[in-house]
Amino acid sequence: MANIIEITDFSAKELDVYARLTENQLLRRDRSEEGLFIAESPKAVARALDAGYEPVSFLAEDRHVQGAARELIERCPDIPVYTAPFEVLTQLTGYSLTRGILCAMRRKPLPAAAELCRGARRIAVLENVMNPTNVGAIIRSAAGLGMDAVLLTPGCSNPLYRRAVRVSMGTVFQVPWTFIDEEECGAWPEEGIRYVKSLGFRTAAMALHDESVDIDDERLRNEKKLAVILGSEGYGLLDGTIAASDYTIKIPMSHGVDSLNVAAASAVAFWELGK
Repeated sequence: MANIIEITDFSAKELDVYARLTENQLLRRDRSEEGLFIAESPKAVARALDAGYEPVSFLAEDRHVQGAARELIERCPDIPVYTAPFEVLTQLTGYSLTRGILCAMRRKPLPAAAELCRGARRIAVLENVMNPTNVGAIIRSAAGLGMDAVLLTPGCSNPLYRRAVRVSMGTVFQVPWTFIDEEECGAWPEEGIRYVKSLGFRTAAMALHDESVDIDDERLRNEKKLAVILGSEGYGLLDGTIAASDYTIKIPMSHGVDSLNVAAASAVAFWELGK
């Protein structure tokens, strides 16, 4: 039987995770084993459950308890489901809850890069991509367009930030990803790239550069293992990253446009290089 709890006290501690804690507070960098994240929408929550993430509680509009959220709630009969009418939830969270259900879930320990890349043929490496919307969109493209795993440098936004989860449509729970750890891989970029190469990957840095080759270059397609490196939204890749990579690649453009947003560029790159 579902554990339905009607919201009557906005200050209840159990609701802090939805209404009052910041993303960094949820992340708990000092004690990551206690970290939480919020999955939003039935599809994202279902994918997180399928991936083995442990739910802590649900927050659902009352009309969705027997509607869009019903199957999820039935999967987790012992988990508390906090519920209220739309107007009350809007007052609680400060925005319109339009996707039926939120779920607070426990984070899992991140795998080592070597473990993640074992058996992979194509991986994406994100360098200092700080916008969670872009991180979510890139991971969605990685999941759908042939990437086997995603590595992120420490300067990237966390893929389990709420906006990243939402934009990814829950694919952050499907494609394997982890952060590059300096103790395992060394400092990024020089040592980190050497480590990626030690795993058997040739590296392709996406950047506008005098020596850039087009993304459809036959040599790229023929690489058995390839790591595609994408840079930050405003500044692109670090000079050290470009210098240390085996290839510098670009997407041929027209109408005087020099480049695409990193999320759009990732989709083009993954489609072409993931074949």
